[in-house]
Amino acid sequence: MFLDFLFDVFRANAGAEAVIWRDQSFSYGELLARTDHWRSYLRKNDVTSGTVASIDADFSPNAIALMLALIEAGCIVVPLTASVAAKKNDFMKIAEVGVSLEVKATDEPRLTRFDRPTTHEILLQLRRRAHPGLILFSSGSTGESKAAVHDIMGMLNKFKVRRHARRAITFLLYDHIGGFNTMLYQLSNGGCIVTVQNRDPDTVLAAIEKYKVELLPTSPTFINLLLLSDGHRRYDLSSLQVVTYGTEPMPESTLRRFHSSLPHINLQQTYGLSEVGILRSKSRSSDSLWVKLGGEGFQTRVVNGILQIKAESAMLGYLNAPSPFTADGWFNTGDKVEVDGEYFRILGRQSEIINVGGQKVYPAEVESVLQEMPDIAEVSVYGEKNAIVGEIVCAAVRLRKTRDARDFQRDLRQFCRQRLQEFQVPVRIKLVESALHGERFKKNRRETAAI
Repeated sequence: MFLDFLFDVFRANAGAEAVIWRDQSFSYGELLARTDHWRSYLRKNDVTSGTVASIDADFSPNAIALMLALIEAGCIVVPLTASVAAKKNDFMKIAEVGVSLEVKATDEPRLTRFDRPTTHEILLQLRRRAHPGLILFSSGSTGESKAAVHDIMGMLNKFKVRRHARRAITFLLYDHIGGFNTMLYQLSNGGCIVTVQNRDPDTVLAAIEKYKVELLPTSPTFINLLLLSDGHRRYDLSSLQVVTYGTEPMPESTLRRFHSSLPHINLQQTYGLSEVGILRSKSRSSDSLWVKLGGEGFQTRVVNGILQIKAESAMLGYLNAPSPFTADGWFNTGDKVEVDGEYFRILGRQSEIINVGGQKVYPAEVESVLQEMPDIAEVSVYGEKNAIVGEIVCAAVRLRKTRDARDFQRDLRQFCRQRLQEFQVPVRIKLVESALHGERFKKNRRETAAI
């Protein structure tokens, strides 16, 4: 009923490859059969319309089919992954999960019930509509994780328009808006989902070579790690046509390095949020940070330099935070932007801008310069309070090889003074050995500042 348009695609492509998982190929016909199996399983276990059901899984054929069966049954789905293991119990309480479905590494399910009534008005609203729902938790990179509740009916319309069928890696996670978008885009267009068990450069690039992947949706942080690994020289990436990036601002130096190293690949900036979905986007060029945003069901405007979005696919609201929508229905993204005609340049979250004596410093701009230093593997720039100038610029740095800390700090400041204004040069520099990104390959400046 809700996904008839999708199942029509499955039937029309019954013999075509739908999913590659653990080096096994699964057809659209097999995926349809698995979805039918899960429909029966849910009926037998009394998982019915309005049930809040979590799925702890990754993009296996069973996890995909189970997600589709839950949507078709009218359930409110809460996807979870190992990346949120420490927060899982809290997330399940916030979402008022009544049934937990865990798809193990063997691809077999485990069902657990909770005596937990549904009380939140947004969830009750979905039940009254008898519509399937989706609850997505934000990464918490700019604060506490928020639970955004969607009526899936508002998200499905854009997938009813057929587009290019591609072979794509599900790099963005199962519980991420980008991962959910990748899954539905691929399935609605008869494409092939190529899964990876690990999201390190060698594993991803080996999968691209082996399975002739055409599309890689990822993040600027992963693109930087890919280039550092030199994997693009060791693997055959001739099949790769498009790399899309989002989730955080792209350092301009990383963009230039990628375009120089892999000029045959179209680098496309994307933009989306758990609260509104993924907008259609078009970069001015592969080596440009300027991007058009919008598409069917989306409107954009800029108020006081901050991007706002109105979307048909916008969430109903948060379960654990006040509504972020304006009185006239626009979502305040918190992202500072520049505007050039139809194009935007995303500068970064307003909450992350560093105010040095009244001068604004954008972390991505400083990171772009620092990543040109040959010794730096990763860098995260953040602000720290200061009694004299309000805030100072700080940088956490992971080096490619061990160096004397004082010598490196001196070299870094000299390097920056030739390329940045004095107020942008990091005052405090700390060397770290651990990665400066989370499971979603996105910088978390709050956590970096606490190291």
